[in-house]
Amino acid sequence: MVAALVCGGHILLESVPGLAKTTAAQTLAAAISGSFHRIQCTPDLMPNDIVGSQVFNYGTSTFTTQLGPVHANVVLLDEINRSSAKTQSAMLEAMQERQTSIAGEVHKLPEPFLVLATQNPIEEEGTYVLPEAQMDRFLLKEVVDYPERTEELEILARISDGRMTRELSGDPLTLDDVRFLQGLVDRVYVADSVRGYVVDVVGTTRLRGPQPVPGLDRLVRVGASPRGSIALLRVAQAVALMDGRPHVTPEDVRALRHAVLRHRLVRTFDALADGITPESIIDSVFDVVPVP
Repeated sequence: MVAALVCGGHILLESVPGLAKTTAAQTLAAAISGSFHRIQCTPDLMPNDIVGSQVFNYGTSTFTTQLGPVHANVVLLDEINRSSAKTQSAMLEAMQERQTSIAGEVHKLPEPFLVLATQNPIEEEGTYVLPEAQMDRFLLKEVVDYPERTEELEILARISDGRMTRELSGDPLTLDDVRFLQGLVDRVYVADSVRGYVVDVVGTTRLRGPQPVPGLDRLVRVGASPRGSIALLRVAQAVALMDGRPHVTPEDVRALRHAVLRHRLVRTFDALADGITPESIIDSVFDVVPVP
């Protein structure tokens, strides 16, 4: 989430209910002194419910603009796959263009702007699958599993002594601080060899790399696009920045490879039938590409 924030991207979170997605988004918003809105997606949710609309004032016989909940620094889009395709496209347009249009008037979204969209993998009834083109617009896709036993014991301990509801310790960042960090990402140095590494990795997912993975054509129908190359490099710059280094290493490129690429690979029917995971395909690609 922090990497997505400093990169200026958005994150898709897949997990079952009850794993503190809302708590995480609220905590992040509080840590940067930003505004937070939560949008619960339902099949009858309309685009105007997200971006806003014009309301007629009978007293003055005029229309006033009412901005929707997408106008916040951190937006939790809960169960995005429950909304219709029209509503999904309206939200994704706001994510991409960083603005909304209401009655022909353009309204800029606040900066920084982070969308945390969630989807539940266990319920299919009443859901609309996100098309690959829309999935590709998320910088990261993270899959969250149940906590380990020791972690769940820690959760119960924090609930019991009230630590889960206390105020953040220390002074939170300001929005200017976040914008400063976002500017620093662009200044993290990337060597030509590391850029070549990124291009070779993404090219291998398209069956065009310097050393192809045997049998990959049976597993991957569509590889990562140039947007995947950009995402892989930007996230590597963010990882280096968070580690306190002014340059990117190949390990930074590998650090969040699953989150960057898992939703950009379209698997074949054979791969789906055999239970081949995107993560295993990504690892096999990184294993064959020479590290600079």
